[in-house]
Amino acid sequence: MNSIESPCILVCAIDIKTGYCFGCGRTREEIGAWSIMSPENRRTIMAGLPARLETVERRPRRETRRSRMAREKQQEV
Repeated sequence: MNSIESPCILVCAIDIKTGYCFGCGRTREEIGAWSIMSPENRRTIMAGLPARLETVERRPRRETRRSRMAREKQQEV
């Protein structure tokens, strides 16, 4: 089975102002449909993500999945 290319960095929270994910820049709709999109559609969206992320002004207040996983891994050591 081939893996699906994804811009996800495990910072999963949507900016209310822009509607973009703080981590990857996708919308909720794009995230939800990602696995059924064609590779061409995914690449087109990914090409525009850097510009979208420039418009996100603030970071999420809650702990992100990535930071939580890193914290839990440190506690195991």
